[in-house]
Amino acid sequence: MDLNHTNLGLTASREEERPEEEENPLPRAVLRLNNHQLLDGEWKFAIDVDDSGLREGWYLGHNYEHTANWPGSVEMHMAQAKGQANPVAWQDKVVAWYEREFMMPERGEPQSRSMFQLTFGACGYETRVWINGHLLRTIEGEEVHYGEYTSFSYEIPEEILHLGNRLTVRIVDTMDADLPRGKQESHVYKRGGIWYQTYTGAVRSVWLEMVERNRLRSRLGVVSIVEDQLVRFNVTMRIHDPGNYIVRLKVFARDSPDAEPLSVSDFPMRLEAGQKQQRLVMEVPNAGLWSPESPTLYRLVAQLIDSEGYEAQIEAYFGLRKIEARGCHVYLNNQRIYLDGILYQPGTATFAEMQRHMYAMKELGCNLVRVHIAGIDPRIYNLADELGLLLWVEVPSPHSSNARSRRNHRAELLRMLALIETHPSIIIWSLYNEDWGVQDIATNEKTQRYIVDTYHYMQLAHPQFLVVDNDGWHHISYTGRLKSDLLTAHLYTPDLGRWRELLDRLVHGEMEGTAAFPLVVGDPFFYRHQVPLIVSEWGGFGFPDYGGPADNEERAERIRQFKRELRARPIAGDVYTQATNIEDERNGIIDPQTGKLDVPAGLLASGPVEQPTIGGEAAAQG
Repeated sequence: MDLNHTNLGLTASREEERPEEEENPLPRAVLRLNNHQLLDGEWKFAIDVDDSGLREGWYLGHNYEHTANWPGSVEMHMAQAKGQANPVAWQDKVVAWYEREFMMPERGEPQSRSMFQLTFGACGYETRVWINGHLLRTIEGEEVHYGEYTSFSYEIPEEILHLGNRLTVRIVDTMDADLPRGKQESHVYKRGGIWYQTYTGAVRSVWLEMVERNRLRSRLGVVSIVEDQLVRFNVTMRIHDPGNYIVRLKVFARDSPDAEPLSVSDFPMRLEAGQKQQRLVMEVPNAGLWSPESPTLYRLVAQLIDSEGYEAQIEAYFGLRKIEARGCHVYLNNQRIYLDGILYQPGTATFAEMQRHMYAMKELGCNLVRVHIAGIDPRIYNLADELGLLLWVEVPSPHSSNARSRRNHRAELLRMLALIETHPSIIIWSLYNEDWGVQDIATNEKTQRYIVDTYHYMQLAHPQFLVVDNDGWHHISYTGRLKSDLLTAHLYTPDLGRWRELLDRLVHGEMEGTAAFPLVVGDPFFYRHQVPLIVSEWGGFGFPDYGGPADNEERAERIRQFKRELRARPIAGDVYTQATNIEDERNGIIDPQTGKLDVPAGLLASGPVEQPTIGGEAAAQG
């Protein structure tokens, strides 16, 4: 079998200096052997100005005035319909309808074993889908799917399909501040400065494929504890025909597709109709560990075998690694590591551009990329796994704090977790950033309780990650215990003397007057090096009116000086702001289109400076 099947989107090897842009049809990390029909391309398109399409039954037939290329944003499709080059902004609410025809694909399996499945890589924020005028329900039973950052699927009833078929999609987004918006503008935060124009709608590919009636879903979690030789897999079964099944897991070396498996294990179980998640543990003897220096990957072949011996199969790559916060340091695979990070906001970058950015950030000397409060093409996680780049991911936040926004936040977190648990590169999750969506965090006990409960949930259900409660400011202390695995601070100044002062205040435990807001709220918290300190945003050199360097040469020297001060103190990592320019934020050091560096390669690598211990003794990083 070809491991570089297009489903995986692994379009460049580690030896290539830069990937070339090419078609990447299925934005997902798990491979199925099934044939698929990509439904990207030209669709009929209309903006429903009066939101009358549901009442008038557009899904039963409508005369569309325009066309649009899927995937693409509603904002660009509106501009193209008006003959404009730049995205068109909308106010309060936008309702868009898309429609296309497709032919019934050839069936590769008998109807008794298979069905058609329709998948959207991402679409939203609110999506309804019809085929031939029949409203579909997602596998989870939703008539309306909410969320715009992760994929969702429909099993298509065979009786509604014809030789030629009509697929209709209604997409709605609003400026509702209770929705997870990331840095897109809302009724609360308007476009300008660090707030961006909306980018919503048909943002990732859509495809039709044949799947087995009884199968493993494309949701896979991996937890490894490096002290043993066991791997813990979380698999999800989708069953239509109750009965006795075997789940067979086979692990292969990454680069030896034709070799014998390193390990095989069978798990017989009785499965009822519906969906079931199951933890399965197997031994992988002498397995190598994944790290930035040695990103060792393995190939998992997972099969669901029915009583007649029929095998429904998925494949994925995974790595074994362990991340911990011990005292004031971060440990990867029981070795102390300093996190040389950079803030990354992909914005409207294409997949090929994002690939170039990842290679460029590696070239800068980073071992960590903080993907800032945005959704991202899941194949980028695959690339990070291959390159050995650690990732810090964040839940796109709402912009207001209330019971509804918290429900939406939790739903978004769970959707993201379900789809990206496999990747060894992902080591840190942020629940919130700088109080966005939790503006009352310092005073509202309900807000604090939600964050504490979510932090505890992550500790229990997803122990393979470090979790940050509210990055940069206002961490929560409960009975004097920080409800965050890392104590993070956002420190911005262009002045070197002021920079030294802020770092000294931070490492001496001054929680007020160091960052823009107090670093800890809730119960009293006394910092005594019991948790790693991360300066998770700094720099910003180049932002208008900030007073930073005048040119790239001066900027590079300023970065060297600031980085030297970080490494001279007991700090566990830092995140430079930022990788590329985006809208009004003109502080990038990588060309957004080409991936070319504006500063010398290796600039953000730590270099030979030794990391001091609490007692003042220097210790080289492991």
